[in-house]
Amino acid sequence: MTKLNDILTTFEPITLAEMSDIRLMNRIDTKFVTTQEKLLQLLQMAHDDYWAQDIDGVRLSRYDTTYFDTDDFAMYRIHQAGHCGRQKMRFRTYVGSNLQFMEVKTKNNHGRTKKKRIKVGDMDLADAVKREFLADHLRYDIETLQPAIRNNFDRITLVNRAKTERLTIDTGLKFFNLVSGKNLEMGPLVIIELKRDGLCYSPVLEMLRQLRIHPHGFSKYCMGSALTNSQLPVNRFKPKLIDVRKILASASS
Repeated sequence: MTKLNDILTTFEPITLAEMSDIRLMNRIDTKFVTTQEKLLQLLQMAHDDYWAQDIDGVRLSRYDTTYFDTDDFAMYRIHQAGHCGRQKMRFRTYVGSNLQFMEVKTKNNHGRTKKKRIKVGDMDLADAVKREFLADHLRYDIETLQPAIRNNFDRITLVNRAKTERLTIDTGLKFFNLVSGKNLEMGPLVIIELKRDGLCYSPVLEMLRQLRIHPHGFSKYCMGSALTNSQLPVNRFKPKLIDVRKILASASS
């Protein structure tokens, strides 16, 4: 972690206010999975092309997220079955600022992700404002929703100089399954997500190619659930789960 912080301090900063016009609420997301060792190499390569988000001097921000699903895990099952038009519903806490949002993410048939969110103070679904929000944006019966899994991680956010994309980099990922009771630490695993509005030029793509870090779908909700709840089907996720185990094994060898 010391090496990571040392590299981050060399990036020019960008504040939240300066990022206000890069919300990318209707975007194309591409995910990559790698190790902390390769992340350090990537950051050194990206230094001149990206700013690092800085909040009161902090460039490594703590996130805590609780995902809800129906009592029969319909959101998970639809994703696992490979269907389009899928949704996720979560409460996300920005630990440093103690801000919390309820969010609904919808991925359409064209690969675009739309995110709707409201600021909240707790996860109580009896609240009228939350229920109205869910009625407007979530396709599932509110009465069937339950907390399914929680995760936390540290996030780096980079912004390219053209302000056309954000790169989020998550490390120190931990899962806490609220149904099975199983917990899991993902060790050196790093999840990178490129978020851009359309297919605009991205400096980091060539850097990732050079490091042999290839696109790799990794839903924190689905992968975390598959790894910590043996009662869920994992058929379509098996290749991704094998890849994740290989990455972890290579990092420890």
